[in-house]
Amino acid sequence: MVIDPDTELVVRVGKGDRAAAQALMAKHLPAMLALARRMLSGQAEAEDCVQEAFLKVWTHAARWQPGKAKFETWLYRVTLNQCYDRLRKRPAEPLEAAADVPDGAEAPDKGLEVADLSREVEAALSELPERQRAAMVLCHFQERGNIEAAELLGISVEALESLLARGRRTLRLKLSHLRPGV
Repeated sequence: MVIDPDTELVVRVGKGDRAAAQALMAKHLPAMLALARRMLSGQAEAEDCVQEAFLKVWTHAARWQPGKAKFETWLYRVTLNQCYDRLRKRPAEPLEAAADVPDGAEAPDKGLEVADLSREVEAALSELPERQRAAMVLCHFQERGNIEAAELLGISVEALESLLARGRRTLRLKLSHLRPGV
């Protein structure tokens, strides 16, 4: 049996408790937005995606079965599936357009070098196949362990490690111009 700190809130959401829904959102929204932003490379689309995920929470919470899996694991899965759906619906972009990732820096005169590096990493990350990108985002940006990330993706730990190895190798090649000789 899985001990889940969110069980009481999810049960209350299933009964239509708006305060419980707000509490769940307040707790999990930042992590889900960060995940969707990394997967989709855009704030507006990430917000739409996470909103759809939380709508699913609201509409499906009554069917939640405590003890089967952690709510957070299910929410990650729903959010990732929303991201995958959006990625599949995107038209293929020319490689030049894929490199134009919006700058998330607050002021243009601060941290230009870091912002440039971040843009290049985001662009390279966005070119990875979706499963490799999801593995990289979960393990490196969401700081999930391999076992948890594998569970979230519905794959074995070995398959996750393979995705990570291929993703890292691809990123290393795409970003090799940043550190010549490395």
